[in-house]
Amino acid sequence: MNVIECRGLTKVYGRTKALNNLSFTIEENKITGLIGRNGTGKTTLLKIIAGFLRETSGEIKVFSEMPFNNLMVSANVIYINDQMNFPTALTLKEILNVSATFYEKWNHELASRLFDYFSLQSTHYYNDLSKGMKSTFNMIVGLSARCALTMFDEPTTGMDAAVRKDFYRALLKDYIAYPRTILLSSHHLNEIEDILEDILLIKEGREHLHMPISELKEWAIGIQGLTENVMEWTQDKEVIYSKNIGLDRTYAVVRNNLSDNEYQQANASGLSLTSVSASDVCVYVTSKTKGGIDDVFIKD
Repeated sequence: MNVIECRGLTKVYGRTKALNNLSFTIEENKITGLIGRNGTGKTTLLKIIAGFLRETSGEIKVFSEMPFNNLMVSANVIYINDQMNFPTALTLKEILNVSATFYEKWNHELASRLFDYFSLQSTHYYNDLSKGMKSTFNMIVGLSARCALTMFDEPTTGMDAAVRKDFYRALLKDYIAYPRTILLSSHHLNEIEDILEDILLIKEGREHLHMPISELKEWAIGIQGLTENVMEWTQDKEVIYSKNIGLDRTYAVVRNNLSDNEYQQANASGLSLTSVSASDVCVYVTSKTKGGIDDVFIKD
């Protein structure tokens, strides 16, 4: 069953297309990483899925229904971001107690245990928390609600490294115990790739890559050697990234659809082949130039 079906989705703000003819589907009971640089439309997409925004054109269905102002969708979706608004008159514990009336599958025992583990104080108020503690509290609400579709938009903003690790561990353990569809938008792909099943990479408001994370880890390959040899070997290949390393050596990243013969040719030319991490692949394919920031310093 597809939880989300998106076809030709476009969202326009003035003269800017935040989403541009975006199409994809998300299956139920999977953790999908939503990846992309700032300004690529990730937050806009999540808000449209949650029913907070209406698309300009195209079609989107969540649980087979249009999500905008849809009570059924709202009852089964939770969207967590760093701009959460909670009642200022309620303490943190009171917010958790009230949340049980909003979410049918709310797990109060889980909420209480996480609350105590992260040393939150029951008498404190949300607006008095630090940035990192607000993110931690948001995470507790998001996990404890156990909604059929749970979306975290940059959920670890302000958290230190130890808390981020605890959050990802808690997310995975509760997902295993209570499977649901989870969308996780994050800049820290290297931290979350071990818990992801699929990845949806957005570039300039369009779907650029959508595949299992295991395939992304094999999607590209690095090549390094004398510049002349690298240039010759890559001339008929899809080069994603390249940079000079030293006076006469080059490192390049190419699409990994190579034949056995091409591997042999690389070895015969004295080139070394290396794997490319999923995080680096996402950085390279979303860069505006093949050389990244180094291109800024190239003289005409």
